[in-house]
Amino acid sequence: MFGIKADWSLDVFERYFTLGDYSGGEARWCPGCGDFAVLNTVHRVLRDAQLPPEKSVAVSGIGCSSRLPHYMGTYGLHGLHGRALPLANGVKAHRPDLDLWVATGDGDCFSIGAGPWIHSVRLNMDMVVLVFDNAIYGLTKNQTSPTSPQGMKTNTHPAGAPLPELNPLTVTLGITNCSFVAQVVDWNPPLLYQTIKAAHQHRGTSFIRILQRCPVFSESFCKPLQDNPDKFVLLEHENGITLDDSVKRVFGQVEQHDPADWLGAMKYARDEEQLPLGLLYRDPDAVVYEDIATKDLGKSDEEKIAAINKAMDAFAI
Repeated sequence: MFGIKADWSLDVFERYFTLGDYSGGEARWCPGCGDFAVLNTVHRVLRDAQLPPEKSVAVSGIGCSSRLPHYMGTYGLHGLHGRALPLANGVKAHRPDLDLWVATGDGDCFSIGAGPWIHSVRLNMDMVVLVFDNAIYGLTKNQTSPTSPQGMKTNTHPAGAPLPELNPLTVTLGITNCSFVAQVVDWNPPLLYQTIKAAHQHRGTSFIRILQRCPVFSESFCKPLQDNPDKFVLLEHENGITLDDSVKRVFGQVEQHDPADWLGAMKYARDEEQLPLGLLYRDPDAVVYEDIATKDLGKSDEEKIAAINKAMDAFAI
């Protein structure tokens, strides 16, 4: 009579994953590098989603940020300079069941990888693209990158970078079939987590520019921003990212912005006085190319040969 009720039950996970299941080798970035915060956040997002580590893949190109696959307990692919996105698209085209993460930097993505960046955003295959932007070539020790502010002194431009910096947000928003664009900073963990989580839940290419600290070579890029939260405008909306009150208190300026509003997103992206943080744009109805690329996946060789012969018969005289 004192036994367990007959209708009582306990949901038990067949496998439960901890943060350690998603961790790989010991991260060896410089002390104070913002990359640590991004790596830890990716581990948290995967843990909270309870995705099997063997069902996730981290892909990267070349640069400090591109060491991330080595620090993941998932599958990983460390590719060539500027070629992280083509590799990721190839993985997704053949294994659409895998959860895909891309780690790239301002040089790897916006310079040598500029072509793949544009075409990959247009393809809109389902993946999270994390761009670690510290406005410098850090791994090769202090050369100008596409996002180096004009006047910033580097080894390649000791007198200061001569050109105005590239704006990754306006470029990405201007690409046909773009479906998710966000911007965050590495030094606010709650905002970083909520943004990456929202990107992970979005189906399509989720592009996140992360303003990332490099205390060794480009402290002048992020330190003034870190010391002056009023330099930012925090974007909030019921259809956007859920924001903690603690995050709102840090950034004085909070504005309502519907991420479905492309023109509004472009307006915020172009603002040089106050940098937007949060979700600028999301289009859940954008075409996802893997739906096309994987159409005949799984067909036998005989079926493929028959289809080719049928297509060739149309040209028979």
